[in-house]
Amino acid sequence: MYKIKKLNKIAACGTDLFDKAKYEVSDDVQSPDAIIVRSASMHDMEFDDNLLAIARAGAGVNNIPVADCAEKGICVFNTPGANANAVKELAVLGLLISSRKVSEAIEWAKGLKGNGAEVGKMVEKGKSQFVGPEIMGKTLGLVGLGAIGGKLANVAVSLGMNVIGYDPFLSVSAALHLKPQVTVVKDVDEVYSKADYLSLHLPYNSETKGSINADVFAKMKDGARLLNFARGELVDTSAVIEALGSGKLAKYVTDFPNDEVIGVEGVVAIPHLGASTPESEDNCAVMASRELIDYIENGNIVNSVNFPNVELNKTGDVMVCIMHKNVPEFITKITAIISKDGANIENFVHKSKGEYAYSMIDITGSVDVEALKATADVIRVRTL
Repeated sequence: MYKIKKLNKIAACGTDLFDKAKYEVSDDVQSPDAIIVRSASMHDMEFDDNLLAIARAGAGVNNIPVADCAEKGICVFNTPGANANAVKELAVLGLLISSRKVSEAIEWAKGLKGNGAEVGKMVEKGKSQFVGPEIMGKTLGLVGLGAIGGKLANVAVSLGMNVIGYDPFLSVSAALHLKPQVTVVKDVDEVYSKADYLSLHLPYNSETKGSINADVFAKMKDGARLLNFARGELVDTSAVIEALGSGKLAKYVTDFPNDEVIGVEGVVAIPHLGASTPESEDNCAVMASRELIDYIENGNIVNSVNFPNVELNKTGDVMVCIMHKNVPEFITKITAIISKDGANIENFVHKSKGEYAYSMIDITGSVDVEALKATADVIRVRTL
């Protein structure tokens, strides 16, 4: 019986996929074989040796010690694209409220309560302070054209916008899903200089932290509008406040408020609602559960952030799954161990991701598992 621990509330449509004859799924199981999590921080948690995997029901994994998990042979999954439509819809809303001053106007209208028949006259007199431009015919620049950025690009085209995007890691699949009117450029500065509206859809890491800064704002049009539905840390807070004050930026719409930007004129702070839809939570729960089941039962890795994606069907007597360091001559060592007792390798798949690698070996015969575990640079060995 495998034990799956929930660290947050996970939609039942996902957890119900675990066969009750094979799995115990609960928020209080001890020594779990796998963990499914949404927002709970895991950086101070201690992991038992039997923990095989962690699945994040969402895209970001900043709440998980990914590097430490790799060293311990714990596969970390996320659910890319599962909440893409939800975030895209909120980004469309952000695009509109960055122009039309709707949030400010709604707050102002609340103050008219109690003026009786005069409300209509007050509305007509006061509405001019909330004038804002239409988005049709304007240019939307996107940094990142993946699951969310690509969807937003296509919607913006349908709304009559000119769309220009930059993504150095644009996949063939993502490119094929873009409408032909979307212009993809090789220089991100071209996006910065042409955008009336700039929307961020890039991952947060050590290289992108604070990358939207004063230098970027200097390249942008005066009065441009910035949308951040990716990660708050991508934007240099002090620089964005200065840009709003000087008029370089007309508006900053962010789904990641912090103490510095809340209440600043020109900031629309949304309390991280990007994936807060029942559909998104269901999609993430289903994807995360399927990833864990496939890995636990079959050894397949799909959508891992710390190990390569590897899949192989079992046809022999045993499937050997090895997590190891990505070093020269490793394959020679383990194939020698497998073949020394007469076992035959039916199929073999090996892939690497940075300094880590994963090998799936379909074997007819028996194998010395302890010898494999004792091999230098091996992190974890599983047999299925």
